[in-house]
Amino acid sequence: MSDLEPVIGVEIHVQLSTRTKMFCGCAPSFGDAPNTHTCPVCLAHPGVLPVVNGEAVRRALIIGLALGCEIAPRSIFHRKNYFYPDLPKAYQISQFDIPICGRGEFTAIREDGSELKVGITRAHLEEDAAKLTHGGGRRAGADGSVVDFNRGGTPLVEIVTEPDLRSAADTAIFLRQLRQTLLFLGVSDCSMEEGSMRADANVSVRPVGSQTLGVKTELKNMNSFRFLERGVEAEIARQREIIASGGHVQQETVHYEPDTGHITSLRSKEESHDYRYFPEPDLVPVAPDPAWVERLRSEQPELPIPLRRRLVVEMGLTQEDAEVITGSPELVAYFMEAAGLADPKSCANWIRGELRAQLRELGQEPWESNVTPAHVAALVGLLADGTVSVPAAKEVLAGVIETGDDPATVVEARGLGQMDAGDLSAIIGEIVNANPDQAQQLRDGKDKVMGFFVGQAMKRTGGRAEPQAVQALVRAAVLGE
Repeated sequence: MSDLEPVIGVEIHVQLSTRTKMFCGCAPSFGDAPNTHTCPVCLAHPGVLPVVNGEAVRRALIIGLALGCEIAPRSIFHRKNYFYPDLPKAYQISQFDIPICGRGEFTAIREDGSELKVGITRAHLEEDAAKLTHGGGRRAGADGSVVDFNRGGTPLVEIVTEPDLRSAADTAIFLRQLRQTLLFLGVSDCSMEEGSMRADANVSVRPVGSQTLGVKTELKNMNSFRFLERGVEAEIARQREIIASGGHVQQETVHYEPDTGHITSLRSKEESHDYRYFPEPDLVPVAPDPAWVERLRSEQPELPIPLRRRLVVEMGLTQEDAEVITGSPELVAYFMEAAGLADPKSCANWIRGELRAQLRELGQEPWESNVTPAHVAALVGLLADGTVSVPAAKEVLAGVIETGDDPATVVEARGLGQMDAGDLSAIIGEIVNANPDQAQQLRDGKDKVMGFFVGQAMKRTGGRAEPQAVQALVRAAVLGE
């Protein structure tokens, strides 16, 4: 039903990588033995009192500033009341009507370079719930669950967007680039696999052109951007089908099963009044010093979105290049060092292409490998001055990965320098004379046969010939060009 447009908003929970939990001195953990990082505070024993983690406040402010949020001069914590096995207090300490970070806006960039603006409603602090593990690994239809309280009380920032997204693809783009930004800020490791970044999507549909929001459903706890995109697409299709058949969408929380592609209802969707919010009586308001906030603003690093624009405009990279290079702060630093020594576009091509491909086989990242940024720049230089061919350069790179030697040393040790023009011309003559049928096909205009001659030349020269030089010599020998 193309007359119904999707309307999507997202709630993102980001675990802050602090040394201690939000309101106690326990260390947050992942993968440790269950229920070994707990204390009377995070287990809600009677008579204990919470204390706000100052580092969590600082990181929340850093996030808010990066999202262009209004910083509240005074914010307070609330009790969000609900009964669930992962919540020992039967309430969660969160923020409600006065969050630490108010309205803002985040701009993402699509593959075609167009901007995707997403309004930020709020970014507030809260504590995480404990971890429930369901029998069979699935929430819907599980025959039992166990609780690990290690995660309970971990500091979270919940980022809530406006319903500004109109497709599952845009939702995934926004979330990927938001994650990149959070990684650059150094506030979280944002591992979706480990649950330190989780996203819920609020999905509805409405007639195209309407300004009235439809009934929304909440797609909960997707642990990868790919599954979230597929889940949003499935939920949009489900809602359109319901309306097309004359039915009405119910406000509820739903679960997407990646293995089957099915949407399953979990429970009716709560409204804010169902949580009976009221101010947390055991915590004082948070009132950050304005001078401190401005200092945090001045210390912000260059973030991925403005950096992507600079890489494209100033360094000649493509949008795809820039997206890959800004994938992590470490990769940006690696590329920038190489680009300061050689042509940036060529460095980007080798880093995001052949280098990452070869290192993937070893389970390494560029900055963890024997290949330094100076090595990349040197390899680009050897290609530019004609010392090596592209196929030989790939072999040189493999040698640098293995030994850590300078590319020029690898070229000399392995005899990978390009062949003398006269020697190459003689080899091409021999190949043409030995393959008269293929030569005639080239004369008849069958250009695809050129690949045969290039392959033969690469085989005879051990990859030392430059393919473009081979093609020119073949054309000269066969066509007299």
